[in-house]
Amino acid sequence: MASWVLTDSLIRPLPGNRIFPKPRCTSATNNNNVFKIRNLPGSKANSFGSSFKVSTLSRDRNWGLLNVSAPLKVVITSEDDKDKETINGVNGMEDGGEFDPAAPPPFKLADIRAAIPKHCWVKDPVRSMSYVVRDVVVVFGLAAVATYFNNWLVWPLYWIAQGTMFWALFVLGHDCGHGSFSNNPVLNSVVGHLLHSSILVPYHGWRISHRTHHQNHGHVENDESWHPLSEKIYKSLDNATRLLRFTLPFPMLAYPIYLWGRSPGKKGSHFHPDSDLFVPNERKDVITSTACWTAMVGLLAYLSFAMGPIQLLKLYGIPYWIFVMWLDLVTYLHHHGHEEKLPWYRGKEWSYLRGGLTTLDRDYGWINNIHHDIGTHVIHHLFPQIPHYHLIEATEAARPVLGKHYREPRKSGPVPFHLFGILIRSMKKDHYVSDTGDIVYYQTDSQLFGTSKSD
Repeated sequence: MASWVLTDSLIRPLPGNRIFPKPRCTSATNNNNVFKIRNLPGSKANSFGSSFKVSTLSRDRNWGLLNVSAPLKVVITSEDDKDKETINGVNGMEDGGEFDPAAPPPFKLADIRAAIPKHCWVKDPVRSMSYVVRDVVVVFGLAAVATYFNNWLVWPLYWIAQGTMFWALFVLGHDCGHGSFSNNPVLNSVVGHLLHSSILVPYHGWRISHRTHHQNHGHVENDESWHPLSEKIYKSLDNATRLLRFTLPFPMLAYPIYLWGRSPGKKGSHFHPDSDLFVPNERKDVITSTACWTAMVGLLAYLSFAMGPIQLLKLYGIPYWIFVMWLDLVTYLHHHGHEEKLPWYRGKEWSYLRGGLTTLDRDYGWINNIHHDIGTHVIHHLFPQIPHYHLIEATEAARPVLGKHYREPRKSGPVPFHLFGILIRSMKKDHYVSDTGDIVYYQTDSQLFGTSKSD
């Protein structure tokens, strides 16, 4: 039923090709599958010079157990040129000078990259590990305090705080999967497995599907995170499923279900090595992550006998579900709920840049620092190898280039209560998109909640 939440990536799709979750064999003799790449700012030039050719079969290389979702440092120049187009003589404008969010932007991905200071690309493993140490110390400290007092006035505060810290651990594991944690794939893999397994996330399984999300952000069919249901799929769901999918709090509890069965209209599991999510050379990675996840389940089972199931529920079970709600809330609001409707794309209208520009930044008040500024999301989606501690600076540097394509987030108080209103409005309005058309917008099912006629 309600299997829909996230997944991401980092390597930009090839121009003119639609990326599907599970690509299959390609002939190694096909000379057309070659494109030019060049280094990102701040990266060392390769030994072949600043531009050389690589086979698009590089994804099929066997990275073994240390595989991370770190993109090649690429710029696909033909795709950049595609993104720099004009409409009615003025880029991004309709007649009369009105801004059109669906119009091709007046800049290229390389223009945004050039505006970001070179040091923003530098990954400091010591600094990254310091955040891990900080979060782990807080997690164990909160558990110790709650256990010491064992008071029903303390437990609710503990659940909220610890669930938020579980979410912070997830974000650091997410950075490991992107390769923005460090340049060392061994460190990324080890830390990612420890962090994600501790909160029942299969590291490689989720890392790979999250890679698909980043590769296809903003694409109706190919996106992997809170992507829209087509009208056909939406109407094929029974009434109870539709209602639960858009009735809070149920959508905010979807992540575990998504891990097992993905979204409506898609098949596969993040735990099964033969899932449609993965290619054959990722099989060992998926088995490794599933084994680590299983070991954590075994540890929790042992702790249930050692301390009692009620105590484990209070210390771990309820914070886990708070974490799930954080994950679903944040990932949903990064792609939904803007005051004006934002486009979703298909076919030739989709490009990596245009899809990435439909993402949204969000302000979470005090939580920004706790969950490592993951609300600074637009630049993260376009350049997922930038470490989280450089995202704010990179965003400020890129804003003059982005212009109206950057949507300033509403400022939050200490606690981001305003986001709940945005979430509720979106759930009431954003139900499905048309089965046809290369630029589509969310439509409303007027019968679901008795709302007004569909836009």
